[in-house]
Amino acid sequence: MTSELADPASLERLWTGATWSEGPAWIPTTARLRWSDVVGNRILEYDAATGEVSEYAREVEYVNGRTLDLAGDVVQCSHGLRRVERDAGGLVTSIVDRFEGRRFNSPNDIVVGSDGALWFTDPPYGLGADGREGHPGEQEYGGCFVFRFDERTGELRAEITDMVHPNGLAFSPDESLLYVADTSGPLDIRVYDVVDGRVAAGSGRSFAAVRPGASDGFRVDVDGRVWTSSGDSVQVLGTDGAVLAKFPVPETVANVCFGGVDGHDLYITATTSLYRLRTTTTGARRS
Repeated sequence: MTSELADPASLERLWTGATWSEGPAWIPTTARLRWSDVVGNRILEYDAATGEVSEYAREVEYVNGRTLDLAGDVVQCSHGLRRVERDAGGLVTSIVDRFEGRRFNSPNDIVVGSDGALWFTDPPYGLGADGREGHPGEQEYGGCFVFRFDERTGELRAEITDMVHPNGLAFSPDESLLYVADTSGPLDIRVYDVVDGRVAAGSGRSFAAVRPGASDGFRVDVDGRVWTSSGDSVQVLGTDGAVLAKFPVPETVANVCFGGVDGHDLYITATTSLYRLRTTTTGARRS
């Protein structure tokens, strides 16, 4: 099955020199892959046309995960400023930074629904005393939730409150399911039913436990398969959670995203480096 989804020999390291690579997003208007060196406190870009990597911005307040909104602008998670923000052509503005008057922990990863709503996770990793991924601080609202924010109405809802440290997340192709990785406690990917833009009460259940390590970030392809990071590889999970394929990577994988001119490239952020794997599929629109 591995060879049917991607050729393991196609894995190539495009660049190295980061401290902790995370948050990849393909930007089709520029044919560039943007990602974070979280601990290095900078944002990097890979130019698919030239193969060159440049520093997009530095001193960025420990930005982690990102995606594109419906207008094609980047929306991203700031550990340092404890907020979700938008980067529209280099102009960075705050979108939301508080829940019931209290600051978020450190928003980590984000997806956008077909209705434009922003869904994001809020673990505490940017609050550590070592200051490696943010500024030392305290949790203010007493939990680590998955939020949904509707910019049109200003409504912010805590949609998932039963996880320890929610991290990566992605929708199924029809947006009837939301997958969320828990990187503490059970160390599994959980799945929730979504009905009319809301998580159905009591629908959360374990989807898969990725080993070795744990699932951090992932994407879903057009056929509903989950392409997830793990300690030593990228693993592909079927809609039933079974492992369909495993593609070894020589560094600990943090996150992935689909991109490239035809959408068949899987970009992989792994510790110090950026990798690319040629696949036979493409990512779901809102993964």
